[in-house]
Amino acid sequence: MATHRLYYDDSYVQNFEAQVRACVPAEPMATDSGTRAAWEVLLDQTAFYPSSGGQPNDLGKLGEANILDVRDDGEEVLHIVDRELAPGPVQGCLLWPRRFDHMQQHTGQHLLSAMFQERFGLPTVSFHLGGDLCTIDLRGPEPSADALLGAQRAANQIIFEDRRVTVRYGTADQLARLGVRKEVEREGILRAIEIEDADLQPCGGTHVKATGQIGMLLVRRCTKVRQDFRVEFACGSRAERLATAEFALLRALGDRLSCAPEESLAAVEKAFAERDANFKALRGALQQLAEARAELLAGSAAGEGGLRVVAEVLRDVHTELLLPLATELAKKEHTVALLALEVSGQLVFAQHPSAGKDLAALLKQVFATFPGKGGGTHDFVRAKLSEPSSSASAIALARKLLLG
Repeated sequence: MATHRLYYDDSYVQNFEAQVRACVPAEPMATDSGTRAAWEVLLDQTAFYPSSGGQPNDLGKLGEANILDVRDDGEEVLHIVDRELAPGPVQGCLLWPRRFDHMQQHTGQHLLSAMFQERFGLPTVSFHLGGDLCTIDLRGPEPSADALLGAQRAANQIIFEDRRVTVRYGTADQLARLGVRKEVEREGILRAIEIEDADLQPCGGTHVKATGQIGMLLVRRCTKVRQDFRVEFACGSRAERLATAEFALLRALGDRLSCAPEESLAAVEKAFAERDANFKALRGALQQLAEARAELLAGSAAGEGGLRVVAEVLRDVHTELLLPLATELAKKEHTVALLALEVSGQLVFAQHPSAGKDLAALLKQVFATFPGKGGGTHDFVRAKLSEPSSSASAIALARKLLLG
């Protein structure tokens, strides 16, 4: 016997009475508070919506039992609860804030999808009602910023006009003649949601009675997902919370940048330009310092067997000095640079080709005593020790191994 779905004709039913037709043990359910025992309950009628069509299930209570999940099982609706229920009458009570939020998002989605299709020729191929944001996937060319804003404004205009939202029933042919947005090839009587003079779409979900109850609709952003474009949006209290939070963030950013919120973008661009200029100047200064320091280190390094080894642990220097210093030292004939950065345990071994050593093999020998990660070529390796405090010992070992 099919479950009579009260929400089909009235999405505003919050409390109802039903008969428990069956209650059997189910697989334990994972919840935020841990895994819980569960039972599957069948009712003769229900106002609880099962997860379907991109809309999540309702929550609430059946008698003293908490609803953990609601599932669509063909003609039946399965209620997953946290305790056993006896056969007979039971009172159902929906978690209304969750249901109404879902109604706002779902009707808002119908309206937004209709605007994208009507005004920009972009049909919706999927819908997801998430915990914070909702998404629709549009098929066709990428919607421009003007298209995103245009669809949002058109949808909000209809919301502000508080147009009626009604349920229609009819066959696929009958709905097609009425101008349904997306035709379906299903037989029998279909349920469709009509937004006055805006949209007609087959749907089994829950919806508000008038567009004004959507409150407002806010389009967030658009990203490429495989062959489609995913549009994030929020309606009602979600949109209000999102807009409030994002303006608070913008205001805090303005305060940090010492400017008005609307001037934040220009201030950030200016800060980026200054950062890039400062970074370029720093790189130039570090290169000059590396050249000068390489001359000093190479000049003071004692040669052994025709080989000059510069083994240094750098302390209290800029982290970006390590690489250019090694590079400069390796430009000098018969020179090997064994450098470490004490603060991080980073290593760089570099040599002039005339030195003729195998620095990759040397690094493996060092790692046998002082573990780390890294690698490189015959003439150049980069690595990082697991224990930065071993930097001096690792460099001393590398020098000893290199000189035999």
